[in-house]
Amino acid sequence: MTAPTPHPSTEGRTPYPVGLLLAGRRVVVVGGGQVAQRRLPALIATGAELHLISPATTPAVQAMADAGELTWHARPYRDGDLADAWYVLVATDDPAVNAAVSAEAERDRVFCSRSDDASAATAWTPASGRDAGATVAVLTGDPRHSAALRDAIVDGLRDGSLAARQYRSHGAGVALVGGGPGDPDLITVRGRRLLADADVVVTDRLAPRELLAELPEHVEVIDASKIPYGRFMAQEAINRTLIEHAKAGKFVVRLKGGDPYVFGRGGEELLACAEAGLPVTVVPGISSSISVPAAAGVPVTHRGMTHEFTVISGHVGPDDERSLTNWEAAAKMSGTLVLLMAVDKIGAIAARLVEYGRPADTPVAIVQEGTTAAQRRVDATLGTVSAVVEAEGVKPPAVIVVGDVVNVLAAAFPR
Repeated sequence: MTAPTPHPSTEGRTPYPVGLLLAGRRVVVVGGGQVAQRRLPALIATGAELHLISPATTPAVQAMADAGELTWHARPYRDGDLADAWYVLVATDDPAVNAAVSAEAERDRVFCSRSDDASAATAWTPASGRDAGATVAVLTGDPRHSAALRDAIVDGLRDGSLAARQYRSHGAGVALVGGGPGDPDLITVRGRRLLADADVVVTDRLAPRELLAELPEHVEVIDASKIPYGRFMAQEAINRTLIEHAKAGKFVVRLKGGDPYVFGRGGEELLACAEAGLPVTVVPGISSSISVPAAAGVPVTHRGMTHEFTVISGHVGPDDERSLTNWEAAAKMSGTLVLLMAVDKIGAIAARLVEYGRPADTPVAIVQEGTTAAQRRVDATLGTVSAVVEAEGVKPPAVIVVGDVVNVLAAAFPR
């Protein structure tokens, strides 16, 4: 038998990219340290018959062996360990062992990846990432450069800034997407991905407006803004719009501010679509009730201060027969109150809370246009909040926080 010719240097050569289908096939990993710990999960995911050869392992690698995800041979490498292998990964810190494994792999014509010397390997492990069923793999010969390129591509896919229109498996339907409190960076990864795949976007004034500028030209944008005491589209008309476009074969994204189910009428829209026989995807959003106070330096809970917080809609006042809020119970709770849509009713609400027992000197923070470039915070107490809101010209949208948590981070968030 003729001895195999040593492989030439990989410098200046272009690797041939290929995806290995290793399910049920023997794969050998030599070395049980940090490199193996990083590489093994992806190999496990392939369904390969994994054999790890190493006298010792990290606790995480041992846990993989204990779980039956691989077979650990707790000993040093020996010549012949690569018999019947389809692929081998060398990841020890001993150059002599690495060279010996590479030599056996070369002899047996098994592709071999080395963590210590890419030029001495016959296979390179790409920097890889996954997004929505797609695998991104980058090969440069420099692991750090590969990882940086991988991260840039995967991040772009996840946040929607790098998008290729998909031929969707879900087809026509409706997605109720929570856009978060206002900052376009605070929409979820899934929400942004679905938005990039929309045929029609039905949006309102509280949804992140900057995201609309990223939509392709063919996407139809329908304004369903509900401006307080101004022009609005009735909820029934919004429901009808979602249904009509989805039944016409379009993928419709209902882009909402905050979370669809926190005073967002997402439940009504889902029921209407379900009754029309349409598939609906619900994508939760970061609610303004928590995120806006946080952005302004107010944690809605704090250890030793409060064990609960209550989110209340203030779109109707305490004296309105439509109000469903038990204001007496709210006043008697010791925790934080977060009021949404309450700017013009805050005087009546504050008076009712004081009437039912909340001290008039209870701190209050009003955060207008939270998480956006126009964010501003105004502080008051229950006794002064009505006059302060009027004097400062506070306008919706604003989140109002009532409770001692308003001042807990004052030193860290000077105003």
